[in-house]
Amino acid sequence: MCLSVPAKIVELQGRLATVDVMGNRREADVSLVDEPQLGDYVLVHAGFAIEKMTAEDAAETLKLWEEMAGIESFEPRAASDELQEEEKP
Repeated sequence: MCLSVPAKIVELQGRLATVDVMGNRREADVSLVDEPQLGDYVLVHAGFAIEKMTAEDAAETLKLWEEMAGIESFEPRAASDELQEEEKP
């Protein structure tokens, strides 16, 4: 499965940009995006900005990311745990 995250371009030097992803700054290659500008929102995957997006779409997507981050991690039980429960009287 591949995931991309919305990011805001905060610095731009040629094809390289510094992007802000939920308060974290990363470097991203913007050569795949038409006419990137400071303040643009882009989807970043594997260090590449792959698509521009509106500020509204970015906000909605970031809200979903925040909701997912609030969900506790699902940890599947080990098979040995299930066997131990079956052995209990």
